Amino acid sequence: MQVKIKKGDTVEAIYGKEKGKKGKVLRVQSSGTNRYVFVEKLNIMKKHMKPSQKNKEGGILEIEGRLHVSNVSIICPKCSKTSRVGFQISTEKKTRFCKKCREIID
Repeated sequence: MQVKIKKGDTVEAIYGKEKGKKGKVLRVQSSGTNRYVFVEKLNIMKKHMKPSQKNKEGGILEIEGRLHVSNVSIICPKCSKTSRVGFQISTEKKTRFCKKCREIID
C-alpha cells in the first residue's frame, strides 16, 4: 500500500474532534497495515516526563498525537483545496498530483 501523504505536506483533518483544522505533517508512521501521521498542533496530548539528560526540567509536556491517514486529506499547494492524490509515472520518476486541478504536488 502506498503512502500518499509525506512529511512536510499540509493536511486538513476531515474526521474526529480535530475536524476542519489544518497543519503540517511532522512525521509519517507506518507499521504493517496501519498508517498514521503526526500533524503540527493537532491532537495535542499531555505526557508526564521525568527529568533526564535531554529534558532537565521534566514535568508535563504537550506533544502531538497520531491521526490515521484516512482521517486527514491533503491540501493542494496550487488550488488550496483538499483533494485526493493520484500518481503519474513519467520517464524519470513517479510523481504525485492533485486530482482536482491536475497539478503536480512534488
